[in-house]
Amino acid sequence: MASASWAPAQGTAPPQGGVVSASLCADAYVLALEPVGGVKALSWQVDQPISAAPDWARQLPRAWPDAERLFALDPGLVVFGTGEGGRASAMLERSGYRTSELAWAEDFDGVRANLLALGEALGRETEAAAAVQTLDDRLADLQRRTARRGAVPSVAYLSASGGSAGAGTYVDAAITAAGGRNAAAESGVAGWGRSDPELALTLEADIILTSYFTDGFAGMLSRATRHAAYRRLLGSAGRVDIPSADWPCAGPRLINAAEAIADALDEWAQRS
Repeated sequence: MASASWAPAQGTAPPQGGVVSASLCADAYVLALEPVGGVKALSWQVDQPISAAPDWARQLPRAWPDAERLFALDPGLVVFGTGEGGRASAMLERSGYRTSELAWAEDFDGVRANLLALGEALGRETEAAAAVQTLDDRLADLQRRTARRGAVPSVAYLSASGGSAGAGTYVDAAITAAGGRNAAAESGVAGWGRSDPELALTLEADIILTSYFTDGFAGMLSRATRHAAYRRLLGSAGRVDIPSADWPCAGPRLINAAEAIADALDEWAQRS
């Protein structure tokens, strides 16, 4: 991750008044780039298991994508998740406040773009460039591990609700970066698949990825722990649980998920 330097980067000056994140995904990007003292508030989800925020960050005030509450924080910059700025962002900007909104991302190119764009908005261009370089170095290391492994095992993702992740998702990007084949994508699934017991009955994979089973969003349906089709899938191969905080979105910690998958692929290769 980027180093937390107190020296302003060249270009845009760091926001005076502190940075406020109004989104769980934005939290991860802000924490990757902004020094401790510059973060004024994080999203209302920061206390949940799906957040990877450190203890100090969980003590900060909470922020919602609501103009009235954001006005009360008197921020130097408000960072919104993709599509979450809307009316609140317009109202803030009309009142002279600065805002920034993350672009939609489903791969590591999107993570890079968001880091660089937010780095410019924060006046932390140097930190953003360093974060991107670190990301690229870690991806290059995964490529070397893939080459050493030789074989390309199949990997299937299963959420607690029984959903899957096909081509064009950040889960697919993480599996591919780790050196695996996405079994759901190879079965024709594109995008985020809903609960599909029929697919689970036919899907074959060397490794099953799970997430959000014990640390997911409140109220999530846990079909995958009850339905026989999902129990069959879970028992058909080695299972690796990825912490939900590593990929609630395509954020800076997505590389952590890719590395955890690569660890599982290395173990699989050693057993094969």
